Amino acid sequence: MSTPAIKLTGLRKSFGAVDAVAGIDLAIADGEFFSMLGPSGSGKTTVLRMIAGFELPTGGTVELGGRDVTKLAPFERDVNTVFQDYALFPHMTVLENVEYGLKVRKVPRKERRSRAEEALSAVRLEGFGSRKPAAMSGGQRQRVALARALVNRPKVLLLDEPLGALDLKLREQMQVELKQIQRDVGITFVFVTHDQDEALTMSDRVAVFDAGRIAQVGTPSDVYESPATPFVAGFVGTSNLLAGPVAEALVGRKGTFSIRPEKISLAEAGNPGTVAEVIYAGPVTRYVVDLDAGVRVTVVEQNQRTGTAALAELRGKPVHLSWHAEHVIEIPSEKENADAA
Repeated sequence: MSTPAIKLTGLRKSFGAVDAVAGIDLAIADGEFFSMLGPSGSGKTTVLRMIAGFELPTGGTVELGGRDVTKLAPFERDVNTVFQDYALFPHMTVLENVEYGLKVRKVPRKERRSRAEEALSAVRLEGFGSRKPAAMSGGQRQRVALARALVNRPKVLLLDEPLGALDLKLREQMQVELKQIQRDVGITFVFVTHDQDEALTMSDRVAVFDAGRIAQVGTPSDVYESPATPFVAGFVGTSNLLAGPVAEALVGRKGTFSIRPEKISLAEAGNPGTVAEVIYAGPVTRYVVDLDAGVRVTVVEQNQRTGTAALAELRGKPVHLSWHAEHVIEIPSEKENADAA
């Protein structure tokens, strides 16, 4: 087995009596696009800052390429970080911004110019070197910040919510471009986000953070289709949770179960209920249904027909819901998860 690009062992960070990171173990492969996903305060950004060296751990170790860097300063680690605000120098041209780190390291002018142009080419900004950041779009400035980080040829690139300042359409475009750039340059990307769509779209694997711990690590499809905890089921996408007497009535046995809204269909026969709300969302319509079994569930169906009047007329009407048994995923209890850990 090859040496991980990043290995975290027993990593902890406390701020007074608060454990921001409560002891995590994680290995990230060389060349992997890895996302840390979770709500604000879940510990993901603190972990990124400890990898970068901006925060010192309270306990545990950080290894980069098999080397223990836990106590090393940021400039002694073979990593670079891209932040949400880009932090570009407004008085410098794009090329000068990208060259800046090499200039500080006293790289000869000819070499740093060549490497800066190569980095701009990698992020598809050939010919933009003479522009000032203010004359560029948000997506272009994002790519300049990326080029400035890549020009140092780090083994690991850390990205702290870098798309958060972009509008939705540009953010979706940059998701695709970032993944393509990562594939082209071949280095390890560690991406921090609270946006599930970003994590699912770009990642080879995702770590879902919850209250300073990692609730689940897996491929996007693993995390979405087979959530390990109720928190993961609820945070990564929308999920209908069935538990207690409701689970016994609908699934036929005790336990906690998850079923995704798009796996449920309005049908002529099945589990009876009443449509409480109809929400038209362009490509899809969401139905909120109160089942007779005593639970409210959400159903998502693609809009295969034009017009919304007929959809709205379903509000308050009785319906039946159906789903395939294989789409009902049993979620381990907190005790089972604790025992497994």
